[in-house]
Amino acid sequence: MPARESAARSRGPSPRGARVALLARGSAGLEAAAVEVEELGGSALPIVVDVADPAQAETAADRIERVLGPIGVWVNNAFTGVFAPFDEITPEEYRRVTEVTYLGTAHGTRAALTRMKSRDAGVIVQVGSALAYRGIPLQSAYCGAKHAVEGFTESVRAELLHDRSAVKITMVQLPALNTPQFDWVRSRLPRRPQPVPPIYQPEVAARAVVHAAEHPRRRERWVGGSTIATLLAEKVVPGLLDRYLGRTGYKSQQTGDRRPEVDAGNLWEPLDADRDHGAHGGFDDSAKPRSLLLSLQTWRPGRS
Repeated sequence: MPARESAARSRGPSPRGARVALLARGSAGLEAAAVEVEELGGSALPIVVDVADPAQAETAADRIERVLGPIGVWVNNAFTGVFAPFDEITPEEYRRVTEVTYLGTAHGTRAALTRMKSRDAGVIVQVGSALAYRGIPLQSAYCGAKHAVEGFTESVRAELLHDRSAVKITMVQLPALNTPQFDWVRSRLPRRPQPVPPIYQPEVAARAVVHAAEHPRRRERWVGGSTIATLLAEKVVPGLLDRYLGRTGYKSQQTGDRRPEVDAGNLWEPLDADRDHGAHGGFDDSAKPRSLLLSLQTWRPGRS
């Protein structure tokens, strides 16, 4: 979901009547997302912002509360990356991935938490990844940033518990998703990048985030069988997993198609400023529309 960096929902009577603020760098992607919210019965406030800049995050939060009312839920999902071996990523690129993926989450959390703590109410949802616990080759900058988000979130959660705050912070660890990021990420690989199979549709992630926002007492949710398998293997046989990823990690993250000339990707500038790319990437034929693990976590007796 790279086009929608962050989202904030003001208190409303129901999800369909929600007032939703959408934060991202690309105006076309924002406008298209806003139309979708309106079509589902909500009201939308699209805001062009780069949450890697703390001042922009604060200004956006001020505008949200001025226009939509008190923020009830804040979702952090800003990220970018570079597909390349570590020694082929420049220090400037590394810093930018960290600023967007890690510090963007920290800045968004600060903007929301400052307002929520004064009311002693609210939920912050961090969109994480299996890679928040397990690094893989060719994505060292992204993996490092997601590890940082995990540690940062644990610290903030403990502080909220110390303060006996009613504000909740939770994290959703996601599997590989069929989003446009693999078409616009900066890459130095010889072939087109792809998610590590199995791949899930972005609607799976959306359902997990909504459920987390509605049931924030659970500190984390693991979505997708591949996520739980990866995290359990990391706990039990991390050395074996190192060797397995060393053998398979390069091939599994590339398709058979040769990649065109390397371009800038969306690292520095949005690629959806003039054209909306939608939520789906180019792997609809192989992406799973639902996760059994998520269904088990969200199922309640009496629901079909």
